[in-house]
Amino acid sequence: MNVESLREYCLSKKNVTESFPFGDDTLVFKTDGKIFALANLEGDLTLNLKCDPALSLELRDRHTSVTAGYHMNKKHWNTILIDGTIPDKEILDWIDHSYSLVSARVTRK
Repeated sequence: MNVESLREYCLSKKNVTESFPFGDDTLVFKTDGKIFALANLEGDLTLNLKCDPALSLELRDRHTSVTAGYHMNKKHWNTILIDGTIPDKEILDWIDHSYSLVSARVTRK
């Protein structure tokens, strides 16, 4: 998986925008103005995704390339190193999960 396939997948979702609010090295995806994914474009490709707290811990235990969210709330965010050790399908499922968590919260408000 590469940044372009991640970008295309995120942008295929409803009401998603992309921007660089934190500088040229961090691509941010939002739905209705709320962040659900951040891709680090400098150095190793990483992806920050929102996650259910219990699932966050489980994924960190199961995968060495999943860590607590870098510069994010460690309880609710994971950072995934995109290095080929996690199947693309699983990463896409995690993007879906993050998007669902954020879009559900926006809808409630």
